[in-house]
Amino acid sequence: MNLPNKLTVLRVIMVPFFVFFMLTDVGGAANKWIALVLFIVASLTDMLDGKIARKYNLVTNFGKFMDPLADKLLVCSAMICLIPSGKLPTAVVIVIIAREFIISGFRLVASDNGVVIAANYWGKFKTVSQMAMIIVLIADFGGVFDMVGTVLIWIATALTVISLVDYVWANREVLTKGGM
Repeated sequence: MNLPNKLTVLRVIMVPFFVFFMLTDVGGAANKWIALVLFIVASLTDMLDGKIARKYNLVTNFGKFMDPLADKLLVCSAMICLIPSGKLPTAVVIVIIAREFIISGFRLVASDNGVVIAANYWGKFKTVSQMAMIIVLIADFGGVFDMVGTVLIWIATALTVISLVDYVWANREVLTKGGM
């Protein structure tokens, strides 16, 4: 297993620890900050694994498949953890998670037809906006950051929908090959 794939696996392993600190009170007030650091480090591994894979020609089918899945696991877990605090509306989380299920299903159909579909730029913009939103919402600095958080929620939601439409349109031939 190459370094980018190890970073992807590391990101998946970090998710339960992140969720633990988001949902428990074991560390008291430090939990929020521990969870925030874990989320930021996991998010940075996403950026790093892609850069390394492209720079050193280490792109693999495992990475093309698992990297987006690891991102979905991290981001969806974080958003679900933010619902009870009221920082993130349930409807937004449902829209974003629904998109992830649709794209995962789409990738599965493509995979059954021998096609591996890597993430595109809209998907990357969507992921970055969601990660930025989550970081601001977890940090919860208050004041102007409340407005920044709200703006990021709307940007992330819009990019989620745009990336879904673009992804399906760009790969629509998968639907005809998949017998749909």
